[in-house]
Amino acid sequence: MNDPVHVAVGIISNEKDEVLIAFRHHDKHQGGLWEFPGGKLEAGENVGEALHRELKEELDLDTLEISPLLKIEHDYGDKTVLLDVWNVDSYAGQARGLEGQQIKWVGVKYLQNYEFPKANLEIVTFLSEADRI
Repeated sequence: MNDPVHVAVGIISNEKDEVLIAFRHHDKHQGGLWEFPGGKLEAGENVGEALHRELKEELDLDTLEISPLLKIEHDYGDKTVLLDVWNVDSYAGQARGLEGQQIKWVGVKYLQNYEFPKANLEIVTFLSEADRI
């Protein structure tokens, strides 16, 4: 079995207690589904560095403070992912989809109305079980 793909995931909330989700391009693994923003760690990066880089590249956001939430390992059959999920406690900038992806701010109680990759469902459950943001 191959090592899991290590992915830094950011839970970004706004002043209305909505979280940011992004639509995965159809040509990507698990494309056509919604996700929490982030991306794969590059060689030599720690999770904080990867999350900062990915959120800047994808959304034009600068992370200022982050804190760990949970880790999820999920086997899709063709690949295994390790989602390293962090709360983005503070950030600078206005989120915009720099890679042409659609983004939305969604209230936690409405997240179940969106289709996510299976590995993300544990995040939706985690956020929904309590006001953790």
